[in-house]
Amino acid sequence: MAKSPKISASHEPGGLIVHISGLLPSLSPAEQRVARLVVADPAAAARRTITDLATTAETSEATVIRFCRSVGMDGYPQLRIRLAAEAARRIEPPDARVVGGDIPPGADLAQIIATIAFNDARAVEETAEQLDPAVCEQVVEAIGGAGRIDVYGAGASGFVASDFQQKLHRIGRTAFYFPDVHTALTSAALLGRGDVAVGISHTGTTSDVIEVLEQARARGASTVALTNFPRSPITEVADFVLTTAARETTYRSGAMASRLAQLTVVDCLFVGVAARNRAKAKKALEVTAEAVQSHRVGSTRRRG
Repeated sequence: MAKSPKISASHEPGGLIVHISGLLPSLSPAEQRVARLVVADPAAAARRTITDLATTAETSEATVIRFCRSVGMDGYPQLRIRLAAEAARRIEPPDARVVGGDIPPGADLAQIIATIAFNDARAVEETAEQLDPAVCEQVVEAIGGAGRIDVYGAGASGFVASDFQQKLHRIGRTAFYFPDVHTALTSAALLGRGDVAVGISHTGTTSDVIEVLEQARARGASTVALTNFPRSPITEVADFVLTTAARETTYRSGAMASRLAQLTVVDCLFVGVAARNRAKAKKALEVTAEAVQSHRVGSTRRRG
């Protein structure tokens, strides 16, 4: 099976803002200040001169130029053109108080609900827009033909890993999820060629997940990383890289919108695997649903 090339810095099918957000941790502190201004308001940034943008970001014009090159632009004029185009195509919420995703002090519950709903929906939409179908297809092929699949994740990403394992198990795939890193490492050490290891980490810097994925790769298994940041450390131990497009906002340290974005990718992979053998997957889902039917309130089937 041919393995997919990793996502490059210039690969940005979901839009420039999503691309810049994904590269944010890999930028220098000064470049990050420029990036945050650009991401917060692309239209305003497109109207600024390079001197104005540098001054507002408390940095130099040379840093702005370095930022442009770091995100794949030839220079500042190209960045302004791309930002103007990005601003023109963006869909903003009807309530102007929701723009930006931050929840200010004193916000009422209606504003909190509107802000969270809008930004969660945007995370799902932007993740779908920038998801590479070719890489997804290769991951589906690998999982569909795997002798065994191990899925790893910690914290909030661990819930997503557990969900993916359960979904795969429901359609008859041999899949495991181990929340304990020691158990995960021993499991990864038993993988081999023809097996697949999936590591899920929003930041891409979770050492436990990286270590386990590295172990699986050393044993010959195909490795898949699902992360929000395409230049994060986990991508260095992955044969295939899939990215989400969730942005952190007030009170939300990557654990809310990121989880929805990750579940979007997981669902795409699950349905892709199930569709490869529709009849078998359908039968497995029917059998497993029947097995738990008697445990549902109102079931007409009596327990034995």
